[in-house]
Amino acid sequence: MPTSAPVPAPALPSAPANPEFVSCLARLKGQGAAQGVSAGSFDTFTAGLQPDLSVLELLDSQPEFTTPLWDYLSGLVDEQRVSDGQSMLTTHRELLAQVSQQYGVDAATVVAVWGVESDYGRIFGKRPLLASLGTLSCFGRRQPFFQGEFIATLKLLQAGDIRAEGLVGSWAGAFGHTQFMPSTYARIAVDGDGDGRRDLVASIPDALASTANYLKRAGWRSGEPWGYEISVPKEFDTGLAGRTSRRPLSDWLARGVKRVDGGAIDLPADTRAAVLLPTGRSGPAFLVFGNYDAIYSYNAAESYALAIALLSDRLSGGKGLATPWPTDDPGLSRVQRKQLQTLLLARGHAIGQADGLIGSNTRRAIQAEQQRLGLAPADGRAGRRILAALEAAPAAAPAKGTAFALPPGYAGLINSPITRTSAMSEIPGLRLGVFQGFDALLIETPHSTAAVALFGGQLLSFVPKGGQDAMWLSPLAKPGPAAIRGGTPICWPYFGRQDQSDEVPAHGFVRTLTWSLREARREDDGTLQLTLVPPPLDGLPLTLEMTLRIGRTLEQQLVTTNIGGDTVRFTQALHNYFRVSDAEQVSVTGLDGLTYLDKNEGYSRHQQHGDWDLHDPRDPGRSDRTYTDAGGRYELRDPGLQRKVVIASEGSRTLVAWNPGAATAARMADVGGAHWREFVALEPANAGPEVIALAPGQRHVLKQTISVEPWKP
Repeated sequence: MPTSAPVPAPALPSAPANPEFVSCLARLKGQGAAQGVSAGSFDTFTAGLQPDLSVLELLDSQPEFTTPLWDYLSGLVDEQRVSDGQSMLTTHRELLAQVSQQYGVDAATVVAVWGVESDYGRIFGKRPLLASLGTLSCFGRRQPFFQGEFIATLKLLQAGDIRAEGLVGSWAGAFGHTQFMPSTYARIAVDGDGDGRRDLVASIPDALASTANYLKRAGWRSGEPWGYEISVPKEFDTGLAGRTSRRPLSDWLARGVKRVDGGAIDLPADTRAAVLLPTGRSGPAFLVFGNYDAIYSYNAAESYALAIALLSDRLSGGKGLATPWPTDDPGLSRVQRKQLQTLLLARGHAIGQADGLIGSNTRRAIQAEQQRLGLAPADGRAGRRILAALEAAPAAAPAKGTAFALPPGYAGLINSPITRTSAMSEIPGLRLGVFQGFDALLIETPHSTAAVALFGGQLLSFVPKGGQDAMWLSPLAKPGPAAIRGGTPICWPYFGRQDQSDEVPAHGFVRTLTWSLREARREDDGTLQLTLVPPPLDGLPLTLEMTLRIGRTLEQQLVTTNIGGDTVRFTQALHNYFRVSDAEQVSVTGLDGLTYLDKNEGYSRHQQHGDWDLHDPRDPGRSDRTYTDAGGRYELRDPGLQRKVVIASEGSRTLVAWNPGAATAARMADVGGAHWREFVALEPANAGPEVIALAPGQRHVLKQTISVEPWKP
């Protein structure tokens, strides 16, 4: 007869300390002491500090959307920012005159930096600075860099330059009116108002004087222009363009370079200069000098430097660019962006306020409307074409997922400790051990072995008897706090950040929580069945239970129940990473004729022709496709391993087929350039347009069955 032993879920404290973070803070305390941070100051400023693990996703994330240069500039150098900047020039005329005289930097450039960095003090960022820098100091890549920034912040607090209360900034640690990094603050900031403190958060004089000091120390030359918009002759060699391709001014003039306004370039003939063609020959061209490099050093991006330079020209009375950008779909001003967001809100998109800031939520909403209206590419871009289309089209609310809030106490649940229980030993073939560095339930049956991490409730391994592992676990994956790369992560109650804000973690709430084993039983033939649950999430109207049945095949099901009083719409996925001999040599059947959304092309729609592989001539070597109206049976055929992995799904209307390819993998810390060939992700899901609407009291079951069979081509 089957045996059964319920395993009680461990009681979790409301906000347990993250042991790895606590240990890291202890090490940082020693580093801080060596640099002058007293023990008392360290303890005061880090009391109650909890890691914000969401910043790790931003550290390693690849942009979901790209921003053309003309979009970037249209929002930063628009009439509103010009008008506001001119008001600031008037309001702070005396202060700016003093700053310009002392540092040799013109007032318009200083105010332009202020306008671009914080919209003249309106937007400082919203992440608690010490939490972000503390997290980045202890987890993820570039820890030594962020440790320096963390300690620099503590030194500024200890010196009394800034206050700890309400200290916020960007996720990477820049803060204040002109967004200095803490180490830059320590080196460059000055006391502009004479109160004995260097406060770039609460003191405009300190912020503007410090900005001018930065530019001066970066090589700013008083009285010289940053550059000019120019025209170049048709025969101009575009290979000579580029910020670092410096030549004497006389050389450029001899090649036919001229100011578009016909004015003279009154600089010595031997002045070093460069020509910029940021969007190619058909767009605006610029001749730039040393002061442009000083601006560039503030934030090393061509788009940023041009925004500062062009805004400073407008603040000085310039009329703007004479040459249009090479696009038939120009970017939007902030007024127009607010109009677009208002139209999106009217169509039921949960994007927050119509504030003119185009973030990920707005882009996802635009993308959904582009898809609904049949506009290609569906790239989430805020341009005049989608604005005009929404103004002309009647409002129609699309099917969307519920926007979930971060559950109270969620940070305290992340990476919480595992409670070992003797009850598991009552089930033959089940024990708690370690699998490739991860605490895991280790399963052994007459038919197969498996490993399931309690961190994330994540299947790590499934090895049929006499065969090789069906699953891939990255050799670069490390135990918490980040999600495990490999096996089968559980994405729930949303996939990616579909219909969610950027305040919640990607791929749902349960990937980085410690699950508990609720029940385990052994069937007559030795097959083991496990039931696992994540910790309760306060305020969430859904509950989740996962069942694994491990024998000749692996059966996995997610049971979602609506315990609330309203219909909840959610998305989900079983994010399988399957081990393969070479991702470029395998194929997947069962997808022929299906429509898919290609994330690599802005979710444009295409039809699958034949089997899936990485040799599609339209986009070879990578895949990020969401197949809609899917569900059923797929075969991952691998000639190298001479096997096929069969995935049969129920309760799934979507399949995601993903492999990052060489270029993207090289930028992923837990994949790297050497390992992308080792896996293909095939993910039974309900995502994209396939949103599950669950009425109160109802439940939904997503199930997959994985089997491994011999196969030869």
